[in-house]
Amino acid sequence: MSEFGQELRARRRQAALSLRKLGGLVHYDWSLLGRIERGEVRGSEDVARSCDHVLHAGGTLIEAYRRDRAVRDGQSGDAIMRRRNMLAAMGALAAAPAVAELTGWEALRHGLTSAADGDVVGEWRDIVAGYGRDYYGQPHSTMLSRLRGDLDVLAHQLAAVEDERRGGLLAAAAQLSTLAALAWVAAGDQSTAARWWSTARRTATESGDATARTWVTGWDVITGCYDGREPGALVELADSAGPARSGAASAGLLCGRAQALALAGRHAEAVATVRQMEAVTEAMPASEAEVTSLWGWPEHRLWHTASWVHTYAGDSRRAGESQDRAVSLYPEAQRRLRAQVELHRAAGLVRDGHVSEGVRHAVAQVDGLPAAERVTSLRVVAGRVIEAVPLAERRRPQVAELRELTAA
Repeated sequence: MSEFGQELRARRRQAALSLRKLGGLVHYDWSLLGRIERGEVRGSEDVARSCDHVLHAGGTLIEAYRRDRAVRDGQSGDAIMRRRNMLAAMGALAAAPAVAELTGWEALRHGLTSAADGDVVGEWRDIVAGYGRDYYGQPHSTMLSRLRGDLDVLAHQLAAVEDERRGGLLAAAAQLSTLAALAWVAAGDQSTAARWWSTARRTATESGDATARTWVTGWDVITGCYDGREPGALVELADSAGPARSGAASAGLLCGRAQALALAGRHAEAVATVRQMEAVTEAMPASEAEVTSLWGWPEHRLWHTASWVHTYAGDSRRAGESQDRAVSLYPEAQRRLRAQVELHRAAGLVRDGHVSEGVRHAVAQVDGLPAAERVTSLRVVAGRVIEAVPLAERRRPQVAELRELTAA
């Protein structure tokens, strides 16, 4: 057993916490913590910091981890070997004759970072954050091209790393795989998207990072609400991630769960889940409420979800209030998502008997978007406006126009 493992076990027992309880508090898988205590894996400084904070160890756990690392690096030459492995992997990738130019440049840059003994995991966290900020303002074809290069580099790094950094790299792989899945969904290729969702789930689970797993599951469930998956299965998928905690990832998971419950006709549960989202949103630090990032939880996402839930529940008053709040908060760059909220409004108008007004409103929203922004999710929501129109009235010219505008 390592010094860090011994100290972690002693501090945990002193605090009368089980491994499961500690794992929930620090947002790391409890089985990973058990393996660290037994000396089977080394852990990371992030784990040490989180445990030190939760267990009020005053820096003792961080120092124990650093002493372990110093012993390993000084006596066994592990640090030198790790750097050599990483440099060899990046050098081979950069020199490969068939590699894309962007991939080659990224391989060289990561090789330099490793040679300088830089924070490789931190570098990938920054890359993931950058993709999140770019997601809403970049064509999906451009994003897929960039992702291909970065994922190629990351795959080679994972093949060269067998130490405590592996969990952090796998967490980055999980989130980048989620971005790939979302981009393929937007491109209309559900088959390829499904394979990337599978990879995202697998890498998130293997990483032992509870937050990464929550992000992957949340976005998988949200996407499932648009791709025809069975709503009850989506609720089960959401619940498989465990109870919601705090933060943006948990709010996103609750968002997907609420939408799936509404689709399943379980309206009381859906409304209760929206209330949970409200509580998580109110308690969230400002740093996680980033407006323009896929990994943030801005307030407009709360009201977008509330609009969905109350529209399906047939609560016109609450639906209208939620739509007004969401539309007023959405940034200009996210006009497609704002249009989707307006399509909720259109569906509500149709269900309330205002068929002409509702369909006209839907046509105006879709027609106001460029064709490139009429992605699968928008077409599905517009299709639900048509579904709300009574069968006897679906021959209206405006309904035909809406069908034409949303044709794939």
